Amino acid sequence: MKQGFLFITKKLLRLIALIIAICILTFSLLEISPIDPIQTYVGGNMMKLSEEKRAEIEAYWGLNDPTPVRFWKWAKAALSGDLGDSLIYKQPVIDIIAEKFKASFALMIVAWILSGLLGFLLALFAGGKPGGWLDKGIKTYCYLLMATPTFWLCLILVLIFSVWLGWFPATLGTPIGVLAEDVSVWDLLHHMILPAITLSVVGIASITLFSRQKLVEIMSTDYMLFAKARGETLKQRITNHGLRNMLLPFITLQFLSFSELFAGSVLVEKVFSYPGLGQATVDAGLKGDVPLLMGIVLFSTIFVYIGNLIADILYVIIDPRMRKGAAL
Repeated sequence: MKQGFLFITKKLLRLIALIIAICILTFSLLEISPIDPIQTYVGGNMMKLSEEKRAEIEAYWGLNDPTPVRFWKWAKAALSGDLGDSLIYKQPVIDIIAEKFKASFALMIVAWILSGLLGFLLALFAGGKPGGWLDKGIKTYCYLLMATPTFWLCLILVLIFSVWLGWFPATLGTPIGVLAEDVSVWDLLHHMILPAITLSVVGIASITLFSRQKLVEIMSTDYMLFAKARGETLKQRITNHGLRNMLLPFITLQFLSFSELFAGSVLVEKVFSYPGLGQATVDAGLKGDVPLLMGIVLFSTIFVYIGNLIADILYVIIDPRMRKGAAL
């Protein structure tokens, strides 16, 4: 019990330190950004402000205060649950994050499952017979994926499956001109399939290569050679010994991929005009929406850290050897 308390306390302190560091860094970068948030608030370059009106808006939003003072005001409000109002959406930041995250979470969870299943299967086929033609083909495929820009891959998939074949919609999360209450589950899935596949493809390469390397190491161990000498087939060796030993690092890597999924969703949602948190992040960054961007950074930090924490906990629970040396 005491060790478990120490483990949780240590993780919470790390999370608090991480949040403080990231928030300070993000706020500082926004301060030196050339984007003018006031001009964004009044409608971009469509309206020119007088000096008096600009000073009035600066005083209203507190932009004429020194940077440390404004950060301290934002931090105090954030601790009380108030992340401010978005400049571009004209709504509370918390409401926007809650609404956008629903669409992003559905997209990311589908992509997370697909990338994990496909990556694990490809690793089994490649690592079972290292050096074979199948192994070389899968490794080449993974290297190409890792070298391919995400936005370019999105455009190619849109061109093939939306423009040429017409199987999936090219943009948006719901059909155009349909009321929210009239949108069916199939409409939501139909618009989500192509972005989810694209996002899952981004995470397949790292999972496949890492898991494959682990299986190759397992296949060359003494107990695997002994199992082969006993007459076990390749399928039996992988099923009886390989799967169990490569499952632990795979689960760890799978939960650690939350950060890659979140980063990939930013580009995928922007290309597909998918109404999720990724697109809101891009809009907030390009239009200087400081409250929204700070809120998204805060939320994404906690989201990614939770994924890493789950990986650490599962690592200790699954592997009995880790329980003796872990702080649980």
